[in-house]
Amino acid sequence: MSAGPADAQGSAVEPADTAVLARGGRASFGGFVLRLLARMPFLFIAGRLYGSSAVGRFGYAILVVELTAQLATIGLRRGLAEELAHAKAPHASTVADALLLGVTLAAAGAGVLMALPMLVFPSGGGSTLDRFFPLIAIAAAASDISLAALAFRHNIAAQVRARSVIEPWTLTLVAVPAFYLAGQADGLLVAYVASLLAAVTASLVPCARAFGLPRRWRPSIARLVALARANVPLAGADIAEWGSRRLDFFLLGRFASPEVTGIYFVAQNIASLAAKLKNSFDPILAPLLATSLARGDTAAVAGHVRQVAFWILSAQFAVVLALGLTARASMGLFGPVFAQGAAILAVLLTVELLASQGAVAEAALIYVRRKTNLAIAVAGLALQAVVTLAFVRQYGGLAAAGGLAVAVFAVSIAKSWLLRHEVGHRVSGWRLALGLAAVPAFAVGLGVQRLPEWAQLSAGLAAILGTFGALVWRLGFGPNDRLLFRRARPR
Repeated sequence: MSAGPADAQGSAVEPADTAVLARGGRASFGGFVLRLLARMPFLFIAGRLYGSSAVGRFGYAILVVELTAQLATIGLRRGLAEELAHAKAPHASTVADALLLGVTLAAAGAGVLMALPMLVFPSGGGSTLDRFFPLIAIAAAASDISLAALAFRHNIAAQVRARSVIEPWTLTLVAVPAFYLAGQADGLLVAYVASLLAAVTASLVPCARAFGLPRRWRPSIARLVALARANVPLAGADIAEWGSRRLDFFLLGRFASPEVTGIYFVAQNIASLAAKLKNSFDPILAPLLATSLARGDTAAVAGHVRQVAFWILSAQFAVVLALGLTARASMGLFGPVFAQGAAILAVLLTVELLASQGAVAEAALIYVRRKTNLAIAVAGLALQAVVTLAFVRQYGGLAAAGGLAVAVFAVSIAKSWLLRHEVGHRVSGWRLALGLAAVPAFAVGLGVQRLPEWAQLSAGLAAILGTFGALVWRLGFGPNDRLLFRRARPR
């Protein structure tokens, strides 16, 4: 028996395209596992060695710097694929334009933050590192743009190496010695700087090898302005999406103590690992969508969205059930005080599941309805702010997580409906098999909660993941879906 194993509408997607998505998906999942293996030790070190207050200060500082880098990329993380697809100049020159634009904007943003340090460290920060810390935004922007260029050539391995191996493991390995060399206040910042410097090196080197150095290229202000103007709607959507995942932390940081903010930061980082499953598909999905739209094949666009959405939902459902049902044990790993954030973690994990379909739909909307997509994202931010501000003083972290959940659910429904209207085909990746597999896995999870914490985090997690995985594979995965787990034969 199969509960919707294949695409119910039948897809106009070429088998070769599905194979490309599957290859990218395998690399993405591998990157997710590697990131998980690195991020959990870092959070353990941060919570146990540095404490919740230092973690809260660190979290707020990198939020501001990452916002600066996001603004500096001006939508090129996803828009660069379209620029390269239609470029008349050599690709090396187009990539050089994008890098120059991103680095220039990041440097300008870093200059503003250096002049106004209270924006990065509201509670004060007077060390030399604090003063120059915003400059790391330049490395973050350059890395993002380089990896976006490599994705156009279907080189996902570079992103996995840079973002799922080199960056998180550098952060983890440097965090301990940095505590003794730079102190509790700045140790995490030192580790973060080291991780981004390593990541940008691992991004720029393969980019230069893939595209080569630009020949007869000269910087042109007019060309850079045109590139920026073309990507403004996309940049706005990127900022709105990014902001929706940071507004909760920002508002909580303004109304709660550093300790509460630190607990929320750890819960948010655990939950965000599920979001990385979707984000890691972006590099391979964007070029395929851009190519399909260029030839007017809306059926293929819908097919790509359905396929990737189902893969992501399957993986995220498993992660949400496993980590959500063992939330207290998971949070307790980082220190007794962090166990208070169990309910927050459960809500934030649910947020990622609610957001998945809309996030995949947006990957196509940014090409066909950029302005409307931006308007929906901004409306979602407004809704999130209203709900959070109404309850944050009374319920703290739960209000911040709940406001985010309400907003992403509304935005996800709106974006999915809009894309279906635009392409004229079903775009939802939800299948009955997901629900059928979730019920027994949830029941197993309730039993797991009766076990000691160490057993929950070992045998318990395996039992929940195994139950859900086996059932969804049997009931929901058809031949095309299973390509994700089938290695391509060497030629």
